Amino acid sequence: MNAGRRAVSALGALAVVLGGLTGCSAGGPRAGCRWMDDQSVEADADATVILVDGTASTRGGKSGAGDVDYGPLIGDLLAKDEKSGQVISIGTFGGPGGEIDWTVRRRSADWRRSNDNTANQENNRQDANKCLEDDIAAARRVVPAGKGTDVLAGLAAGAEMFDGVRGERRLLVLTDGLSTTGCANLTSARFGSRQDLKTIVSLCGAQGEFGELPDLKGVRVTFMGLGHSAGGQPSADSARRAWLGELWKDLCERAGADRGSCVVGKAPVGRTGKSGEHTEGALPDDPVVPFGERARTYHLPGAALFATESARLRDTIRPALVDIAVTARTTPSLERVEVHGYVDPRGTRANDRELSRARADAVADVLVEHGVPADRVKAYGEGVSRRCPDAAVEESGTREQRLQCARRVDVKIIGK
Repeated sequence: MNAGRRAVSALGALAVVLGGLTGCSAGGPRAGCRWMDDQSVEADADATVILVDGTASTRGGKSGAGDVDYGPLIGDLLAKDEKSGQVISIGTFGGPGGEIDWTVRRRSADWRRSNDNTANQENNRQDANKCLEDDIAAARRVVPAGKGTDVLAGLAAGAEMFDGVRGERRLLVLTDGLSTTGCANLTSARFGSRQDLKTIVSLCGAQGEFGELPDLKGVRVTFMGLGHSAGGQPSADSARRAWLGELWKDLCERAGADRGSCVVGKAPVGRTGKSGEHTEGALPDDPVVPFGERARTYHLPGAALFATESARLRDTIRPALVDIAVTARTTPSLERVEVHGYVDPRGTRANDRELSRARADAVADVLVEHGVPADRVKAYGEGVSRRCPDAAVEESGTREQRLQCARRVDVKIIGK
């Protein structure tokens, strides 16, 4: 994989987020693709970034079911009828921070400029597609640093490759889309609920300066493979895949992409005959997304809710709390809503319980104001959080990520 990493120019890339592509096993660069490394990058080149969702949910692993196969979905990345002046990057992401391990950085794929002869240009175009397939297969072998999938964090890291790009910026996202960490954590989502979808998007968007959403302004984004999983994850049915598609389109537009520029591909996705055959090393497990439970918990980050040592809600978070209130009051057979406030270990010990209760009360008050019956809402001040409820962050997140997870308010909606 390291042999495929080349820094060509600081100009752009395509992020293809792949959850499970197989292809030729690249033992080294193809002879027919050497021109890609020798070319300079045009200033107005289109940016093409290729990312790979390398987490366990897209690979067969111990189940032996076969990896998710995105190979047939790729086709010609460099089509005859499109501009040839593309710069391509390919990387693998995973873990709670969405860190990217780049296989190819800003590599020229300008097959028209590669040769004066028309026939040779076409040969170079075909060879370049095969080389990119090899590069993607190499990215598929990368093992993420930590467990869990934060698709938004991966997109944010990948979008940084668009800095300075003057041409078109395109992001092809191949992933099952089952985020298990971050604001779009789906481990207890009510698949099929339009209101739950709206609440997730609202919560992610409300965090603003506190992270989560990537900057996708001016980027064309295509998601493929949503809901198609392997390993220990159940695969979604057509209705749940449709719900996932709406979720990721809405999150994409909330992240700044123009309306209509976020697309979900409809091509069928299969599985390879073997599981984990392209993986080097053991994969961290992904938390399971069971597609709907009676209890839905929203973990609200304290930084987005309150200033330090304060229990006064920020104005920017109120619309998200209103959406949570609507989700609660429209939950079939609602039994109760529990609001648990937590602080991180950095505060004054004598004030921990009092501050955490005041924050829980502030959130509970908004829920009641917006229609949740007061007799079904209970607030608790838990003091210092002993652990982060997000398993991926707890086990492989940074210290800052764990602290931010500890400083939070949990809203648990429980149906009968």
